[in-house]
Amino acid sequence: MIKELSIDLETYSDVDISKCGAYKYAESDHFEILLFGVSVDNWPVVVYDLTAGDEISTEILEALSDENITKWAFNASFERVCLSNWLRKHHPEYFKPYNSKDDPVHNYLNPSSWKCTMIWSAYMGLPLSLEGVGAVLKLQDQKMKEGKDLIKYFCCPCKPTKANGGRTRNLPEHAPDKWESFKSYNRRDVEVELSIKQRLSKFPVPDSIWNEYHIDQEINDRGIMLDMDVVKNAIAFDEKSKAELMIAMQNITNLDNPNSVVQMKQWLSDNGVETESLGKKDIAGLIKETDGNIAEALKLRLQLAKSSVKKYQAMQNAVCKDGRAHGMFQFYGANRSGRWAGRLIQLQNLPQNHMPDLAEARKLVRTGDYDTMEMLYDDIPDTLSQLIRTAFIARPGYKFIVSDYSAIEARVLAHLAGETWRSKVFTEGKDIYCASASQMFGVPVEKHGVNSHLRQKGKIAELALGYGGSVGALKSMSALEMGLTEEELQPLVDSWRNSNPMITAFWWDIDSAVKTTIKQRIPTKVRGINFCYKSGMLFIKLPSGRMLSYVKPRIGENRFGGESVTYEGIGSTKKWKRIESYGPKFVENIVQVVSRDLLCYAMQNISGLQICGHVHDELIIECPENAEISSITSVMGKSPDWMPDILIRGDGYETKFYKKD
Repeated sequence: MIKELSIDLETYSDVDISKCGAYKYAESDHFEILLFGVSVDNWPVVVYDLTAGDEISTEILEALSDENITKWAFNASFERVCLSNWLRKHHPEYFKPYNSKDDPVHNYLNPSSWKCTMIWSAYMGLPLSLEGVGAVLKLQDQKMKEGKDLIKYFCCPCKPTKANGGRTRNLPEHAPDKWESFKSYNRRDVEVELSIKQRLSKFPVPDSIWNEYHIDQEINDRGIMLDMDVVKNAIAFDEKSKAELMIAMQNITNLDNPNSVVQMKQWLSDNGVETESLGKKDIAGLIKETDGNIAEALKLRLQLAKSSVKKYQAMQNAVCKDGRAHGMFQFYGANRSGRWAGRLIQLQNLPQNHMPDLAEARKLVRTGDYDTMEMLYDDIPDTLSQLIRTAFIARPGYKFIVSDYSAIEARVLAHLAGETWRSKVFTEGKDIYCASASQMFGVPVEKHGVNSHLRQKGKIAELALGYGGSVGALKSMSALEMGLTEEELQPLVDSWRNSNPMITAFWWDIDSAVKTTIKQRIPTKVRGINFCYKSGMLFIKLPSGRMLSYVKPRIGENRFGGESVTYEGIGSTKKWKRIESYGPKFVENIVQVVSRDLLCYAMQNISGLQICGHVHDELIIECPENAEISSITSVMGKSPDWMPDILIRGDGYETKFYKKD
């Protein structure tokens, strides 16, 4: 009786997976599995060459749908989605869907029996690539470096040339030696996966994390419907608007290409305006300092820069045959915190909408009425940018209920640090920005009343200073652009820290605990957060029971000559490197992770409904027209057993298309 399979596939498709995602890649009519590498119960790897007519055993085919048999793969989502489509097409007798036909997930194998060594690696703070994990763990079996070239040769279409006889695809018979190497590569990938499992066996992933992974896979399987009329017309509108803006700029500047930075800088210089940069902030500043044709040309350039047609193009690339975009969320994509990363359309990075007539503008785009759009809206690129969210729609007979947490990170930080005045604000349902300003300046502050001008300072301080930020953080949050002066910034930092003594103490208590744990190899604890050192790793145990992992931590020296903590991880350049950290940064990780765990708790409690997306602290749920908002917001407001006294609140609204309420 089979207990588990370890699988790796080599596949072909005419769809570019990097642009379109695994779901669209696998549903292509030209998709096929070339090689099926598998280890049964950790025995030696067998490679089935499906191009040569090898037949996968009935026992393995049955196991793929058997929910009692665990399937392992590195980036298991790819293998599961590919095998779902392959089984439905070639072996429908072995394909078992999950959930009802009313739910779009029925096209895929149930993720509940699948586990992923990439997720395991991410949980341990390791790289998200098989090659990277193998290198960091110094595995005896390493991923073959020639794999990329072999994948490019066999798995992707090729350009027809005279040399290759005009073919658009390379087959095994075109390069038998390469094909044998490819089979070895497939075998080696499974062997590396097995080695990773063996090496990490001392640190198993908790069942609760696998349950979250399965919910994530279900959300990706479900996807979100796209209004392709909006998408197609938005792209067409953008092209037309861009052309008109370019002509208008040419008429003013007499330049061949006024979108060229070099040409535009020279034109500005010829007109007495010197600038080192043509970034958005720089142009906005120049507009204030100039007038006439110069200001007009700069305004037009700013409009051109606002164009967000790339998001619409990403939608066009990602949409599948069912009219939905799938696979937009990468579980544990941020491996330091375990938060999700966006894929394909990047739902987490969509522009906000502030238009009062959003529905009307959307209708104009949907119906292709460019003339009316041009007449009613001065800035078409900006309008199209604000409409991006509205391209996501609920399917017929359904609606979206969008529910999010109110100030979740601020609530978690206050709770963990024991900053009681903040918790009281949340209990009483007051505005945290007003309350913060009031605490900082010692006067009452109301949003639309007394001392309302101070609320903005409170807001900037809240957003910039919670994790040890100082003057630089305020500047990066555009404090100067919002009207604050340079002289106000340091006093603002001091006021915030003085009014939040428990939070500032929490930063340095965490800092001390981390350093003590690393230096002395002993467990420490701060306000319910546990720290320990084991096998060259720093572990931070959170209230939920989940661990944060930091690889090879050390005590180093920072640029000021003081002690700092360093560890190995993925840096800002996406490369494995040594990263410096300190108390407030660890607090930021902890707060973000606890906030993420609260969202996961809500997901588990709402799992009976069809969650189709999430953004930071927000859930997008596709539900029947008669569904009640209160039934969802009440669940989001429920505290988990592992943090029963946290004050959280869910807010929500319903809509036919996605938007920011």
